Amino acid sequence: MNRFQIRGLKQDDFAEMVAEDVERALAHYDEAINKPTMVSVGKIAGSIASAVTLLSPKHQRAIDAIHADLPGLASKFVRALAAEAARRSEAGIAGATNPPTTLLADVEPPSLPKSDDLESMLIEDWAGRVAGSTYLEENLRIARSTLHRWQRRGEVIALRKGGRKHVFPLAQFVDGRPVAGIRDVLSLITNPRLAWLWLTRPSAQLDGLVPVDLLRQDQVDEVVEAARVFAPG
Repeated sequence: MNRFQIRGLKQDDFAEMVAEDVERALAHYDEAINKPTMVSVGKIAGSIASAVTLLSPKHQRAIDAIHADLPGLASKFVRALAAEAARRSEAGIAGATNPPTTLLADVEPPSLPKSDDLESMLIEDWAGRVAGSTYLEENLRIARSTLHRWQRRGEVIALRKGGRKHVFPLAQFVDGRPVAGIRDVLSLITNPRLAWLWLTRPSAQLDGLVPVDLLRQDQVDEVVEAARVFAPG
């Protein structure tokens, strides 16, 4: 079995199977949808489904990271398709086979919340797993004095959680140490909450990859340059 086969199915066969299922679902849901539209939508769904199976684990995780925004992005994509189809029809080029180069550009990734918005959001709702100094000392064997020294030097991201208490996102640690590059990112994106949000979301400057994942793989230079582009001001 090569990479163009999926559990015994060729990629084209898999796409066709998904397309047929989508057509049946549409017909059951809304009888008013005409057959050509159902066929077109089925082909789109099948093509996307088969393409997803060929994504690298990194790109799959990038999609997972924005799952809450996918319905909105899908709606934008469909509207962009409809607009492009109307444009081609009016221009008399409905039979053109080359995809429009600007179509996907109309579907922009969701923008990050502003710093003020982050201050009012619960950390657990956006930051992933976090822990206090007691947990880190008991489970990662990071002494409190070491943790505080890293914090003073800007080598670790600490998020304030009520009063003077801080918690630390666990994804920034590898083998009991913060990944290299955190200090560089914090020097560019000085708000810790905004810095961590940026680090944990797919970045357009990194081809949709998640910055902290790249830091965990020692790809510091690429992440720092992307942070420099993103940094406000």
